[in-house]
Amino acid sequence: MNRFEVVAAMLPSADVCAQAARATEEHFAPSNIAVCKYWGKRDAELNLPINPSLSVSLDHLGTRTRVEPIDGPVDDIWLNGLQMRPDTMFAQRLSRYIDLYRQGHPQAFRVETRNNIPTAAGLASSASGFAALTLALNDALQLELEAAALSMLARLGSGSACRSIYSGFVEWHMGHREDGADSHAHPIEAQWPGLAIGLIKVDEGVKSVDSRSGMARTVESCHLYQSWPLQANTDLVKLHQAIDAQDFKLLGSTAEQNALSMHATMIASWPPLVYWQPDSLAAMQKIWALRQQGLELYFTMDAGPNLKLLFLEQDREAVLSHFPDLEIVLPFGS
Repeated sequence: MNRFEVVAAMLPSADVCAQAARATEEHFAPSNIAVCKYWGKRDAELNLPINPSLSVSLDHLGTRTRVEPIDGPVDDIWLNGLQMRPDTMFAQRLSRYIDLYRQGHPQAFRVETRNNIPTAAGLASSASGFAALTLALNDALQLELEAAALSMLARLGSGSACRSIYSGFVEWHMGHREDGADSHAHPIEAQWPGLAIGLIKVDEGVKSVDSRSGMARTVESCHLYQSWPLQANTDLVKLHQAIDAQDFKLLGSTAEQNALSMHATMIASWPPLVYWQPDSLAAMQKIWALRQQGLELYFTMDAGPNLKLLFLEQDREAVLSHFPDLEIVLPFGS
């Protein structure tokens, strides 16, 4: 099945855009940081992953989006207060996603989206962006879909967006069906007050190789990638154990190894895919040295140069003494 057929089967009627679409209030979706990464697709058309993944949301950091129907031939896309030309990659990607709901109907929309995180810098802005857009379209078209269905729809915009429909710890089931009906996220009820995430912003610029292209290159050219699904599934079990027992050392060490294993497959691709910058590696080495000195501090990285530190709130001052510019998020509060 292609994505148009999948969405058509989920919509209450084939002409939802021909009905009374309405303007919406802003809808918020949080960014998320995967502690067990999604890297590689078994179906690129439907964004179906080769392995399951697990993330934690970044609380107030994410995307706010509102939509309204407009008269005109094309969508009117705004990002952070700036109008995007229809030929920009950002506008085209959003319009192609809205096409799934239009199903050939010529209804255009004004989309106003605002990120309070850097766009396309390895901080999962596409995840929160497509999740927020999915929530807004569900409201605008009065679809009243359940969360699992919204997660599946968000996945068609950006794979990890399926996790940003929820907050807290979230697991994305890889699924096995060809239509992707069993590939969606669900929230994990466990809370972890005092768990802290710190953002090290090495470079907030747009990546030279986007995640979608990077995944394809890795799967196609890296022989090491054959071991990645086993690594991810093993790590997922460990992470569930860590969350259930609130074992921070197990959580941090598993997340860090998982991230480095994913980046190892990128580096072993051809041409080599290296998202790290000198400051990224310097931060890693600093973290390893601090851990040797007794500070329980770990990191994870998505497809970008920026690091996300994992530590406990009780070590906040010690961490800040070494990383004074750190932006800290407490996903579950103090």
